[in-house]
Amino acid sequence: MSTDAASPSVRRLPVKEWPLRFKRHSFGAYCYDTLTCSVWYANLEHGSEEPSPPASTYGPGYLDHLGGGHGMIRNFPPPAVVTWRSKDGQPHRAEIDIGEIFRDELIRHNVAREEMADLPDGIYRNEPSILLEVNDRTIRVWMRAMIFLKKQVEVAGVMRADFRNDLVLVRSYTY
Repeated sequence: MSTDAASPSVRRLPVKEWPLRFKRHSFGAYCYDTLTCSVWYANLEHGSEEPSPPASTYGPGYLDHLGGGHGMIRNFPPPAVVTWRSKDGQPHRAEIDIGEIFRDELIRHNVAREEMADLPDGIYRNEPSILLEVNDRTIRVWMRAMIFLKKQVEVAGVMRADFRNDLVLVRSYTY
């Protein structure tokens, strides 16, 4: 058993609760290949009345570095209301019920319990990001959560920090 150098009274232990759950989240909405796009969630508007470029403009990893821009939203406000015009000019409206999608409050990630680093007092305290992507006639809901690992991992042939922050597709809708 080790202690945190900053606070000798904090013990680093294996995670106590598995699977990982969350009570708050951050949220971000991103629009691609639309003529207009608006997403209302948690009393905040995302999007633009201007055309959005296609995702291909940003390359194949266009979502790799995106996160939830608005944080610490308590689970769960009313559904996200999405209104947009696809690139063919067709108007669309959808209600995406984030609370229903994540009603189990499970954090979606790709880390096995035995690979996860020991945590202060064995408690996972990070909140995940929920991302909503509007891409022409498709809406995708993603989750991203930072999970610290016991050892470094190799990504594209390079050793990097000892965490995973994968983007996990949770739901997809086509209109």
